[in-house]
Amino acid sequence: MSNVIILIARILLSFMFIFAGFGKLTDPASTAGMIAGAGLPASTALTYLAGLFELATGLAVLIGFQVRIVGWLLAVFCVFTGFVFHFSPINVPDFPAAANAWLSGLNFVNFMKNITLAGAYIMLATYGAGAYSLDARRGAYATA
Repeated sequence: MSNVIILIARILLSFMFIFAGFGKLTDPASTAGMIAGAGLPASTALTYLAGLFELATGLAVLIGFQVRIVGWLLAVFCVFTGFVFHFSPINVPDFPAAANAWLSGLNFVNFMKNITLAGAYIMLATYGAGAYSLDARRGAYATA
């Protein structure tokens, strides 16, 4: 039963990155704007790199391939993006203070989501993908 639960968890943990990665690759403008707004260079190139990373790692989690490595990569990615893009308050010029406060609150929720997801990916990296995975089929580790 625990291997079924791990499979369900992998499916749920993969969804966000597959969806987000595909979105960045097919419509990079909003993410490139966010990256530029954070002061990072080459925002369009970084958007495509992030999209490829998210799509590839999301698919790897889904099929259970190299999840011990991918889990650590995603944990670091979640913490990094949480602090760089979601930790600071939002102050849109010419927006009412209440609107900026509301946006800042939503942004902080995204920060907490990223930190929480980092914990889930560390757990996945520690315990592995379970029996219903490519890692198990390859004999990468013992399954319960």
